[in-house]
Amino acid sequence: MLRKLAILPLSLGLALGATVSARAETGQAEWAQSYDAAARLTVSRSTTPILSEATVAATERAIERYREIVANGGWPTVPSQQLRLGSNSPGVSALRRRLIVSGDIGPETGTSPVFDSYVEAAVRRFQARHGVIETGVVNQQTLTALNVPAETRLRQLETNLVRLRSFSHDLGSRYVTANIPAAQVETVEGGQVVSHHIAGVGKIDRQSPVMQTKAYQINFNPFWTVPASVIRKDLIPKMQADPNYLHDNHIRVYNKEGQELQPEQINWRSLDALNYKFKQDIGGDFNSLGVVRIDIANPYGVYMHDTPAKGVFGDDYRFVSSGCIRLQNVRDYVAFLLRDTPGWDREAIDRAIASGERLDVKINPAVPVYWVYVTAWGTPDGVTQFREDIYQRDGLTASRAEPADYSQMPVTQAAAPQAAAPQSQGPRPMRSEPLLPRDDQ
Repeated sequence: MLRKLAILPLSLGLALGATVSARAETGQAEWAQSYDAAARLTVSRSTTPILSEATVAATERAIERYREIVANGGWPTVPSQQLRLGSNSPGVSALRRRLIVSGDIGPETGTSPVFDSYVEAAVRRFQARHGVIETGVVNQQTLTALNVPAETRLRQLETNLVRLRSFSHDLGSRYVTANIPAAQVETVEGGQVVSHHIAGVGKIDRQSPVMQTKAYQINFNPFWTVPASVIRKDLIPKMQADPNYLHDNHIRVYNKEGQELQPEQINWRSLDALNYKFKQDIGGDFNSLGVVRIDIANPYGVYMHDTPAKGVFGDDYRFVSSGCIRLQNVRDYVAFLLRDTPGWDREAIDRAIASGERLDVKINPAVPVYWVYVTAWGTPDGVTQFREDIYQRDGLTASRAEPADYSQMPVTQAAAPQAAAPQSQGPRPMRSEPLLPRDDQ
């Protein structure tokens, strides 16, 4: 890491964190209805696509720096204690030494045991590079990232360089990249990032697949038909716990003849519910798909969509879906996809959503979409980014015997789905969620 780097701009997570108005019962940050449009939430970000020759070159340079760090003995371990502005302990001295080695703070700041504003800024910078909300406090999540050995980080970079190189071919003049471990989506045109979107992606046991596909249709004000997997894993347990769940969430029940039934006509202590169709009414405030669904060609039954639960976008742990990807600022995303479709500017998009009517619009031409799994990469400004290997695909977890080598996975049209990996040690608690959309039909 270059030690003369300017402090990394605060990420969107921190900027959004400052706008939290309340905490929901689920523990997620809740946002005002103007979330999508609030200009002050916009922060400066790199315009270099993660899938680009520039990122490959930057990652190669990062590898050279980390090889030097490893050759010099790596970095010290930071003691297990919460450190914050004003702390005074030997642990702060260890923290300073750790941050100096990785280039998050300059050596001229010394190794004082006092946690001052320089250390706080360095911790924020470190958190930004690791996808953690920038609080400036060394909490458990930050401590865990600090104490990943330098050798492991080097191997992580080398593994992901192979993945990045596999996308060295022409991806198209306009395309979308969803980086699953970062829970981030970016739109790209002419070799520059047009927009960034925080995302919610698949849980550890319901992973979002790696694939290359195209977005071909927009569904405005969509219905959501609950698939069998969600009926079995989510709907039945929720109804056992709360008999009013279907009514409260505007979900209707139909038999094979299309006749609507009442929830009490189903035996919820069995799998009887799998014999019926469950359909959620249109409504952006409660429908699990929000106001927009984006269809992408794939055999996994996954897609991209809006969500009424926008609080997830304020969390740094966004592995919450059944494989689909939930999008922040979905209207901007749809405007990018429909830009070349005649008659569909942003005003038309807003009118379609405001109408509350079901409407499908073909994207013409269809836009390439890449769902990738990249946990480490460099950027042209010299910053090295890391994300948690949430699906344990890097093959660097000692507790996992003979891990699959996903680093060599070729880019194919709709790659085969990966088996669910065991949870990493010390997973963060999963929050209570509304039904998680995945259309298996």
